[in-house]
Amino acid sequence: MAVSSGNTHSKRALFDLRQRIISGNIPGGTRLYEVALAEELAISRTPVREAMSRLTEEGLLERVAGGGFMVRSFTFSDVIDAIEIRGVLEGTAARLAAEKGVAGSKLVDIKAIVAKLDDCVGMGPDDVKFDEYSELNADFHTELANLSESDLIIRELNRAKSLPFASPSAFLPDKAGINTFKRSLVIAQDQHRMLVSAIERREGARAEAIAREHARIARGNLEYVLNDQTDLIEKLPSLALVKD
Repeated sequence: MAVSSGNTHSKRALFDLRQRIISGNIPGGTRLYEVALAEELAISRTPVREAMSRLTEEGLLERVAGGGFMVRSFTFSDVIDAIEIRGVLEGTAARLAAEKGVAGSKLVDIKAIVAKLDDCVGMGPDDVKFDEYSELNADFHTELANLSESDLIIRELNRAKSLPFASPSAFLPDKAGINTFKRSLVIAQDQHRMLVSAIERREGARAEAIAREHARIARGNLEYVLNDQTDLIEKLPSLALVKD
């Protein structure tokens, strides 16, 4: 029972701290103290320490000289770099999948996700199901990584996507700027289909190029928000981590 309770406390501390950081409630540069957080969460210091170590691995915290942790701040360049890194890793995953060949059952599974994504995009702006799209899009990218059958790439991709602004659906606010984001969804969905087709046809170079271009959808949406639709910034929690 003690082990189970400890695991529960660790998971709760991890979820709570991650949400506070991502939402901006604990801004970049904030020093975190185990004792204070443990008292606030009404748990021991051990699960709090474990949660902060995990968030350091994810890139949301950094260790401070002399001990302890601090919430990281990110620049616009950091965000662009994170998106590019995800694109490179997903491109490599797609190329490996195409070169190795993918079992028919796995292709059926990822094609089923693409079909469900089609239903989410719909015909008109009012037909877009953003919440369902975001979840299915995450599923698609998880399956894409799995097709590589590379534990190293899967692990590094999970690490890259743990940064909220580098996740595949980072800049898709619900119902916000719907016409512009609808266009990006249509393009992204075309790329999903082309990507699966390239993998199925064993076209490694093409699959890699499509995957890397696909990641740039997120960059385009980010630039649109920052340059043309700044009122959407507060609706994108991931941008709470980004400083000028």
